[in-house]
Amino acid sequence: MKRGEEFPDLAVDSVMGSPHSALLGSEFVGFDAETATATMRFTVNTAMTTWRGGVQGGLVAGYLDDVMGYAYVAATDGEQAPLNLEISMQLLGLIPVGATIIGKGRVVRGGRRVIFLEAELLSEEGQVLARATSTAIPTARPVPPPEAGE
Repeated sequence: MKRGEEFPDLAVDSVMGSPHSALLGSEFVGFDAETATATMRFTVNTAMTTWRGGVQGGLVAGYLDDVMGYAYVAATDGEQAPLNLEISMQLLGLIPVGATIIGKGRVVRGGRRVIFLEAELLSEEGQVLARATSTAIPTARPVPPPEAGE
């Protein structure tokens, strides 16, 4: 079995159960184990935007961080998650309210002590809207708390 093949179920559970996912409008699309690349789809809701009608810059970083994180979680078969030390981001275009954007996150190098990640956000037409790189450290993947009443 190729590394990451079992990840889609894990990813769907994580995306559905993570509180930030509703805010980001996250949907896990898939993971390519060969290139260590995760693909996600985000639907931009009004709460993410400024008076200009585009996503606020710090929140753009949230989309990029999310897809880079899922790439690393998938590459480690759900055993680890990255803890960012640094993120560098470039905004290349306005991300409008109501847009559906595609995130591509990739593990550039995953070492025992340092991880290098990168990501892009694309319009549905393929235009690059933002990109980022991250330096992170590997940590044990957090386990969601049990549901109330279980």
